[in-house]
Amino acid sequence: MPNDDDLFEKLRIELRRGSLILAVLGALRVERYGYTLRASLEEAGLPIEEGALYPLLRRLEAQGLLTSEWREEGKRNKRFYRLSADGTRVLGQLLEEWNSISDSILRLTERKQ
Repeated sequence: MPNDDDLFEKLRIELRRGSLILAVLGALRVERYGYTLRASLEEAGLPIEEGALYPLLRRLEAQGLLTSEWREEGKRNKRFYRLSADGTRVLGQLLEEWNSISDSILRLTERKQ
């Protein structure tokens, strides 16, 4: 049986995984390349490793939620990401769901038992 710290860490990672999808979609309402996206997530309190971010970006793009293009900036090629029209629509739906879930959790956890 895992100790409390191991269990907490596993549950924390599971909770963060879904939250990061929502955070990435929200952050990409403004076009960004990987480094600036990662920095903005970290600044908001949601750090993510490069090894997790780039596969997530590729998956979201494959799902049609993001668009990307390579451009030269500062003599370096960078891949810029932005929400697609479908991504904007899905982000709105996910935010509604997130708010509903958040409200429900607050009601459940604020009850006096």
